[in-house]
Amino acid sequence: MTSPNILLIMADQLAPHFTGAYGHEVVKTPHLDALAARGMRFDAAYCNSPLCAPSRFSMMAGQLISKIGAYDNASEFPASIPTFAHYLKSLGYSTCLSGKMHFVGPDQMHGFESRVTTDIYPSDFAWTPNWQKADERIDKWYHNMQTVKESGQTMASFQIDYDDEVEFAAKRKLFDYARDGSQPWCMVASFIHPHDPYVARPEWWTLYTDTTSICRAILNMQPIPLVSGYWRGLKPILRL
Repeated sequence: MTSPNILLIMADQLAPHFTGAYGHEVVKTPHLDALAARGMRFDAAYCNSPLCAPSRFSMMAGQLISKIGAYDNASEFPASIPTFAHYLKSLGYSTCLSGKMHFVGPDQMHGFESRVTTDIYPSDFAWTPNWQKADERIDKWYHNMQTVKESGQTMASFQIDYDDEVEFAAKRKLFDYARDGSQPWCMVASFIHPHDPYVARPEWWTLYTDTTSICRAILNMQPIPLVSGYWRGLKPILRL
């Protein structure tokens, strides 16, 4: 049996119910919709953490964040923990990472044979929180209303430039794989968008100028099954 090639495309902070594949009335996601139509759409899939780095470490390792000590975005991902990239390499795969994975610590490969871009976030411990100063933020902090006030159109930003590089490098590597053809491959293409800041090039921003339709769609949104089922399952615990 021939080993299948694997292409894993990751987006950052993309809620499923804001895609056409999950029934949103306004948001235009034709490529995601086409993938869902040709494949399988999951209605009950969960991340192991709401934070970026712990969630990615858990996905890579196939372990709970409590088992690998990944509690915040400054937690080190130890090189001693095997990942799916290690396992695939042992099965004869060529493995490549293009884009963000938020690895913290000296090991920036974690089993990937090649990495064709840098990361967009620091790999050291610069984001280690000071628990004695809970209100102190490190560098630019996006997750508040200020990022909404600063939203708008732009031709280029740090994040847009990064995703352009991720796309270019991933496509170039895929062409290399096609030319070589000697072994199965696994490519992870990991983008930072639609993570804030909320700025976009004019051709994307102007897709949503009809604010009336957007507001109506938000008001008409129904919880997707995974959210409603999740909270129903928690109620007996909360009553304790």
